[in-house]
Amino acid sequence: MDSTVASTGTEGKTWGGGNRPLGASYGKLMMWFFIVSDALTFSGFLAAYGFSRFKFIKEWPIADEVFTHVPFLHGQELPMIYVAFMTFILIMSSVTMVLAVDAGHHMNKSKVTLYMFLTIIGGAIFVGSQAWEWATFISGDYGAVQTKGGNILQFGEYVTENGEEKFKRISIDDFAVPVTGTRVEHERKNGLWFVDGASLPEYSVDEIYNGLASNPNILVRTQLINEEGEKTVLSREESLKQLKDNGQLVVKGANLRVNEYGTSLFADFFFFITGFHGFHVFSGVVINIIIFFNVILGTYERRGSYEMVEKVGLYWHFVDLVWVFVFTFFYLV
Repeated sequence: MDSTVASTGTEGKTWGGGNRPLGASYGKLMMWFFIVSDALTFSGFLAAYGFSRFKFIKEWPIADEVFTHVPFLHGQELPMIYVAFMTFILIMSSVTMVLAVDAGHHMNKSKVTLYMFLTIIGGAIFVGSQAWEWATFISGDYGAVQTKGGNILQFGEYVTENGEEKFKRISIDDFAVPVTGTRVEHERKNGLWFVDGASLPEYSVDEIYNGLASNPNILVRTQLINEEGEKTVLSREESLKQLKDNGQLVVKGANLRVNEYGTSLFADFFFFITGFHGFHVFSGVVINIIIFFNVILGTYERRGSYEMVEKVGLYWHFVDLVWVFVFTFFYLV
């Protein structure tokens, strides 16, 4: 039997067969398959975030009030400044990756080495910045009280700045009044056997209430957004009543159960989506380091092609593009 495969007459056309459709090598084609599948994964996560935010639109934290920190500038509120810096660094690392790929097309080893190194530095700065942002987000600044219904009560006072009256948050550390008596944390040795309770918060609700009662200028702000697009501030009487009747748990910072910024879903999505993207960036940095040392060793020079740099460049551009959407969803919208 003749084992020769009959010609279809389309081999010379686009997608006409063979092992290089659209002129792409097998490695590049598989990278594109991975990017498309990963894009669908991120799309699902961001769609879930969008639906959840729409459902709790009146209770969702305001990003300008959450992401205000800048390293070495403690106590100053600079909304979005550091996040914008992180975004700029990641975009610039994408530019240096383009330059590395272009240098590879011209078989210029020294320029590929330089631009790959700059790309790695940019990625490392971004990952480090995201780790710092996570730590700041987890530790929190002001603290709050969670009600029996799961809502968050924040504290502050009206101040006049530049001739305009505005509500300024106050940390619970600044007004809480300690209550005499000892709070006992539940442990296996002094409670139910083989059961550990959650660690005690720094303050009790009674200590927060006593501090609120002792400072007539402090008011409670709920997580509900009013018609002016701002969180609802209660009157003095309502503040005391709400805290006394519904206060249940003192919260500082954020975790996967509760957070001082608002609805718990906000922190859940923040940790999951930014963490998933951060893992992608970290993986990209590791891969770039491997490619970088291969460039130094002359591996691709001997092969006569820097296609590996181009393939990892596709992944890096994808990671940068995904961050643009994450940045838009979490910080801008």
